[in-house]
Parts: sequence; structure tokens; C-alpha cells
Amino acid sequence: MPELPEVQTIVNDLNKKIVGRRITDVWSDWQKTVKKPPFKDFQKLIKNKIIVKVGRRAKNILVYLTENYLLLIHLKMTGHLLVGKWKVKKLKGKEIVIPLEPKEAVVDPYNKYIHLIFYLDPVRSRSPRGGRSHSLKARAASNGVDNGQMLGFSDLRKFGKMILGTQEQINNLSEIKKLGPELLDGSLKSVKFIKLIKSEGRKIKQVLMDQEVIAGIGNIYSDEILWEAKISPLKPANKLSEKELRELWKAMHKILFKALKLRGTSVSDYRDTAGKKGKYAEELLVYRREGEKCLRCGSLIKRIKIGGRSAHYCPHCQKL
Repeated sequence: MPELPEVQTIVNDLNKKIVGRRITDVWSDWQKTVKKPPFKDFQKLIKNKIIVKVGRRAKNILVYLTENYLLLIHLKMTGHLLVGKWKVKKLKGKEIVIPLEPKEAVVDPYNKYIHLIFYLDPVRSRSPRGGRSHSLKARAASNGVDNGQMLGFSDLRKFGKMILGTQEQINNLSEIKKLGPELLDGSLKSVKFIKLIKSEGRKIKQVLMDQEVIAGIGNIYSDEILWEAKISPLKPANKLSEKELRELWKAMHKILFKALKLRGTSVSDYRDTAGKKGKYAEELLVYRREGEKCLRCGSLIKRIKIGGRSAHYCPHCQKL
């Protein structure tokens, strides 16, 4: 499942590529992706809305629209958003999606499971009378978005979801309200972080992955962070020393910022909005390196189960 660096990469891309575009229509061959409202109502409500900005809350993508509407998108296991062009064609009574661009959407099989398409109006290069314009249209044109591009949702396992509502309705969803603080936006300070961790009796691996404690970290980066901080994933959070807590705080920032800079981790389905893989997979320190030598001490990396999830760690460097 895409985590904070992957979701934020997509958000950053979308802010560059589709802000200012008007949604002219929506097509889908798997309407269950839209959880609320019913798909026909979804089509009517979202039509002619202009994309104002794109944000993130934990692993949720938030697309802000005109008329105070907000579209929540959760990628789940295999979902990702692509900006490109597709052609929907009927073949023997069944609709099929033919990818036209970008290149990766055509050649990479992970980008070919398009089940929902937002049709966007062409960008007008001409500014309104008076020369300089601050309109959303002008912003989109200045971003160099090609005419005819669309926003497609590829989702192999069809677990992804979308919910459309007013900003108030979306922000009041229980899945949003219960989320913990964000790490990279500056709202979570070290003092509050230490207090949160010290109040938890669960294993630190489980705590880091709990979205109600800290938003955005999942299986990949919890392993990477704990290895960087030299902390065993089995250690109870409330048993961490002050030194370990400080190292954990530093490791979280170091790993997540590096993964964001490298545009995320593609060990399976994740792709950015151009259909390309993230490059952090080439830099993995411990995740999915079971049986390989630890990059720090040379001991063999082990994989164990904690709360039903895999954890990769070095028993020598990350002693309990």
C-alpha cells in the first residue's frame, strides 16, 4: 500500500498537472470504486467542477473542487493515479480501455488496469482580456498541461475508494477525524511525539503503523525507520529510552524526506502520475532484505511477524 512518500509524490504531481482543469465527465467500468454518493449522483455532482488544489491527509488524497466540494481518494493496495490519455472502445459488447500516453501507461502492465477516468477540459493558452490572469485556467495553462489529457485511476485489485462531498462532510468522516498528527508538515513537535510514544505499551513497530498515533507510515517505512534508529521492532514503545526516542525522531524525518525526494518506493504496484516507478526501492536498508547482510554490521537480516504484519530487522544492530 502506498505510504506517505508515495501519496505525497502523487499530490505534488497533481498540483503541477491538473490544478485549474475542469472535470467534464467521468467514466468507469467498476463503479464500486466510488463509495459515496451513488455513481450516477457522483457523475452529476462532479461534472463541471474545477480542480482548485490537491492535498493529503495520512494516506488519503484530497482533491479540492469549486463550490466547496472535496474528493477523497484512497489508493489502498494497488491503486494509483495517472495523468495521460486513454480511449474507451467497445469490443464484443464490452468496454475496454486503450492507453495512448504516457509511454509508461502503454508499456508497463501495472498501469493498464484503468477502471475510472476523469475527462478534463482542454487548457486554453489565451488569457482573458486584460493580459495577466490569476484564474485557475491560467494557472493550469502556465503548468504546461497538454490538451486532451485525462486523470485515470489504475487499480489491479479494485480495493481503491473515492468519496465525494462538501469539505465539511469529508472532514467529518470518522476515518479522517480519528487520524493522528502529520509528521512532515511541522504540526508534530518532538515533545508531543515523545509523549505519544511513551503512552503506548504496544511494540514500537505497531505504534508507528497506527494511523491514529502518527499519520502516513506503513510497513515499508516503519522497518526502514527502526533500522536507521537501531531500535528493535519488538521493543515496547513505552520502554524506549530518551536517547532512543531522539534517534527515532531523527530517523523518521531522514527516511521519509529521502523517500519523498526519490519519489517513493516501487516494490510492487506503486507508480507516479507519469506511470514511473519510485527510486527509493533501490535504496532500501532493510525492508524485504531477509537473508541478506545488514548494511551496517554484516549480520543477516531477519523477517518476523508482529500483529499479523511482516517486520524486517537486524538482530545484532536492533537488539531488544
